[in-house]
Amino acid sequence: MGPPDRRPTPDRTVDVPVRNEKKGERTRRKLLEAAEQVLVTYDYHDASIAKITEAAGVAQGTFYLYFSGKKDIFDEVVAELNRKVRHAMTEAARGATSRLEAERLGFAGFFRFTREHPALYRVIRQAEFVSPSALRNHYEKIAEGYFTPLQDAMATGEVAPGDPMILAWSLMAVGEAIGMRWIVWDEAKEVPPEVFDEMMKIITRMLGGSSTEGTTEAVVEQTKRRRGEKV
Repeated sequence: MGPPDRRPTPDRTVDVPVRNEKKGERTRRKLLEAAEQVLVTYDYHDASIAKITEAAGVAQGTFYLYFSGKKDIFDEVVAELNRKVRHAMTEAARGATSRLEAERLGFAGFFRFTREHPALYRVIRQAEFVSPSALRNHYEKIAEGYFTPLQDAMATGEVAPGDPMILAWSLMAVGEAIGMRWIVWDEAKEVPPEVFDEMMKIITRMLGGSSTEGTTEAVVEQTKRRRGEKV
């Protein structure tokens, strides 16, 4: 008989913290999603923690394991919506071969996100009174994401020279106003094509192009030419 096996017995509990962490993240995610849903239906003052936990399907006491209070989760909902909308716009514009095409695809992505997340407008507008710092952070992060691409496009002559930050905020204002008027107020499934085309003509002029460059037909034709496809 050989010496006893003194190799350490595998610790079968080592993965428990990982599982618990994943479970905790799922619970936190459920609370954030529930808060977003509740804030679509109720304004901030009526969106109680009880309503949020009920929508999330968790005990009210569980809420305080993840958030210190209602404003804490409100700020996180604003930050999460910001992350999601920036990701949606970036993904939508991926593969664009010009700044104008990137704007068109990015705005299309923004409008799709607005349809799918009605909380975007409702929550962000409440933030003006509930959490001004969260509101400012939301817009500044979007503007910062715009700055470098616009600056680069100005350097190559694709966009008319100017202040890229002012242009970024101006583009944001156009998109937000169009989305509010035709998606939020009209509860439409999409911005009407004729409205989108007119918006793109305005954006084209803002970038320094001709008034016809931003139309659907013009963008499709330009894209095909760049890709070597038959027009």
